[in-house]
Amino acid sequence: MEILKQLSVFLDNKPGTLATVCEALAEKKINIYALTISDTIDHAVVRLVVSDPLTALHLFGERGVLVVENDVLVLENSNKPGSLGRISKALAKARINIEYAYLATSPGAKQGLLVLRVKNPEKALKALKESKA
Repeated sequence: MEILKQLSVFLDNKPGTLATVCEALAEKKINIYALTISDTIDHAVVRLVVSDPLTALHLFGERGVLVVENDVLVLENSNKPGSLGRISKALAKARINIEYAYLATSPGAKQGLLVLRVKNPEKALKALKESKA
């Protein structure tokens, strides 16, 4: 469990835009750990957790792309029924609301990766460590 920087990048919602972003990050040797895309009518919000958020932030800024930086809680969780429920319950007990979350795992994997956006990541991290969720 750790607190990492997430970049929310506002992009045109058209073919090839994500490819351009991924190529630019790859040129700078920046690895993408987590990604989610929310679409709207005229743009997409791409949320990324990357290996070098500062360089990525500068890269997007140089290209005139709007980027918002947030702290998120990133944790590896067990790929078993009930894992997310235990995490959610521990946060609820500490009165911490999950603003949004995204996760992924391969069906055969023992662990998955969960990204949580909460108002106070430090408090959430403490609550999860104390509950051993």
